Amino acid sequence: MSKLSTIEGRAIPLPIENLDTDQIMPKQFLRIIDKAGLSHGLLYDLRFDENSDPIDACVLNQPQYKAARILIGGSNFGCGSSREHAVWGLQQYGFDAVIAPSFAEIFYSNAMNNRLLLVQLDREAVDMLLHESLNDPESELKIDLEAQTVTSATIGEVFAFPLSARHKRMVIKGMDTIDLTFTQLADIEAFEKRHFERYPWAAVM
Repeated sequence: MSKLSTIEGRAIPLPIENLDTDQIMPKQFLRIIDKAGLSHGLLYDLRFDENSDPIDACVLNQPQYKAARILIGGSNFGCGSSREHAVWGLQQYGFDAVIAPSFAEIFYSNAMNNRLLLVQLDREAVDMLLHESLNDPESELKIDLEAQTVTSATIGEVFAFPLSARHKRMVIKGMDTIDLTFTQLADIEAFEKRHFERYPWAAVM
């Protein structure tokens, strides 16, 4: 995968507290054998009514937020079941990053392992960005992964966010946990060699 050092674009405001993965990707869209087609299921019950018609009041159906790359959510984003489909659906819909005050632990791991960047900011910062996006849908944010900052030119603010060295490396370089393991292949092979030299009877023939 290509290197990803910055994410720039419009942000869509979705300040729903405790938005769980069952809402992000409803169960009827899990009956697949691959990742294709999940964008249609993303937040389906929020976007469509009982007749499958778009709900105009839903921010995701409003044209001014079309092609937004960043989603701004509420606290405990991604709680509930561990379905990885929620992450895939967000990515297929076009989101490269989610900003929120906090994230559910399993969702956080699933997202970062799939290169969906999760940016945790304090409540005051998130509220400022939500207010900006609601009042000026054309405003854009810039997320700098190297500097670990979110910049809003409109309100003239720069916000720093935490990111572990491992997750930072994975997102920037497009690596998953298997790729990360292979970077230590020489050390793994050296350990294996020493182990079987010491315990030759344990070697698998």
